[in-house]
This record gives sequence, structure tokens and C-alpha cells, in this order.
Amino acid sequence: MDTFFQQIINGLVLGSLYALIALGYTMVYGILNLINFAHGDVLMVGALTALTAIVALQAQFPDLPGWLLMIAGMAVAIPTCVVTSLIIERVAYRPLRGAPRLAPLITAIGVSIVLQTVAMLVWGRNYMTFPTLLPSEPIHVFGATVTVTKLVVIGLSALIMAGLMTLVNRSKLGRAMRATAENQRVAGLMGVNPNFVIMVTFAIGASLAAVAGVMLAATYSVAHFYMGFMPGLKAFTAAVLGGIGNIPGAMLGGLLLGLIEALGAGYIGQLTGGVLGSHYQDVFAFIVLCAVLILRPSGLLGERVSDRA
Repeated sequence: MDTFFQQIINGLVLGSLYALIALGYTMVYGILNLINFAHGDVLMVGALTALTAIVALQAQFPDLPGWLLMIAGMAVAIPTCVVTSLIIERVAYRPLRGAPRLAPLITAIGVSIVLQTVAMLVWGRNYMTFPTLLPSEPIHVFGATVTVTKLVVIGLSALIMAGLMTLVNRSKLGRAMRATAENQRVAGLMGVNPNFVIMVTFAIGASLAAVAGVMLAATYSVAHFYMGFMPGLKAFTAAVLGGIGNIPGAMLGGLLLGLIEALGAGYIGQLTGGVLGSHYQDVFAFIVLCAVLILRPSGLLGERVSDRA
């Protein structure tokens, strides 16, 4: 049972991060029918920008508490990611809205490569250590070990997801987003500015990616120019698992994928004597993706995707 509770906690941490990233994928897809494969690299930009800001603040103000440094890092990362994402939308995606659906997908892959290359030139290709900002003393819960950083990841993710659901379902902006997702032309006739709604959607997704990037780097104490690729790919898997274009589905898919990875790596690693364990946990995510695409392509919450594929 100790192993079970430990893997549940690890899965919730992973799943919370995947859910935050998956929300960016699913919101953009719901409105534009576009899979923004550069989204994971926006996460990377946020993590590295936050790291740069935190290191600079530590050098100038060595007595600042860690929690304040983390907030400052996020305060720098979020606008940086928002600006980056808006530039991508304006330069790379907006001119291709009327193009065949394969063109924006190829462009998204190209933008991802460009972001990775620019980040490698700016920050280098070596792994960078992300400082430990929150207390690292272990907390024991039901025989499992958890840290303050992991608790912050779970709690902050829950608050952000609750806030996003409130925004989408109970605000004027949320109604405009849902109307634009349903039909851009009709929404425009009703007084909604589709370009503004799309920009806001990209900005919200980039903000979530920035928070996820900082928390991911803080959890694993490392940041590098390639760090956004695999979390981005897994978050896309989570969005497909929950139902691409469905916001609650992205949350559910992220949490489920994190739990599947953690439990699979923990228990299968034990059964195989460590031969198949944490080093092979990526396999579980893509097994889930294949199974969902074969057995239930619409995802767990059944978002209508037949006319969007």
C-alpha cells in the first residue's frame, strides 16, 4: 500500500502538469481545429525565462525567500510566453486559416523546431539546474513521501483549472469563446470579434504553459532547450484521451495519463525487477494513445471530432 499511495501522489503531480499543458492544446483546437505542436516549446521558453529571472534575482537579492522568487519567475515567464504565443499565432497560423488542414500542422512542427533552436542559441544545449525554492523536507502521508513543491503543483493546478472552467462557463468572454468555437462566421455576425477571441485563447494557453513549465522545472530541478517536447507530446495524448476540444476532457485525460504512467512505471518496474520501470514510462502514454485512437477516437468524454479530424 505504501507503494500504491506513493505512485498515486506521483501520478497526481504528473497528471496535474499534463492537464495544464493539455488545456492549451484543446482550447486552440476547439476554436481553430488546429493542433499547436509548438505549445510544448512555449512551456520550455517559460521555464528557461523564469530560471534566468530567478538566477538574476538571487544574485542581486540573496536574502529573498524561495516562494517569492518562484512567484517572480512566473511573473516574468507568463508575459514572455504570452507574447511568444501571440507572435506565433499572428505570423505562422493566421495567414493559414483558409489553407488545407495539413499546412498549419506542418507549420506548427516548423515553429517548434525554430523555438528549440533559438532557445539552444540563447541558453545553450546543456542541462541547467533549477534551484530548489520551496522547502525540500519530505512530508509523510499514509506511508508515502511528498514534498511542498509537489503539493503546490497539485493545489495550484486545481485552482487554475477551476478558475478556467468558471471563466469559460460563466463569463462574457467564455460565451464569446464558445460561440467562436461553434461557428466563427455566425459569432462575428452576433458582434463577437473572432480574431480577438483567438488571441485571448492563445494567451490563456500560453499562460498555463508558462505555469506548467516553471512547476515542471521546479519539480525535477532541471531545465533545458528540449524539455518541452516530451511533456507536450504527452499532453496532446491526454487531450486525445479526454476528448480533443473538450476542456473537462483535457483535465480528466491529463490526470488519468499521469496516474497510468506512475502506476505502470511503479508496479511493472517491480514485477520485472527494474528492467521495465521509470525509464520506460513513456511507453505507457503512447500505448494509451494507440488504444484510444483504435477503440474510442472521440475520447472519454465523447467530444464530436468526426468533422474536425
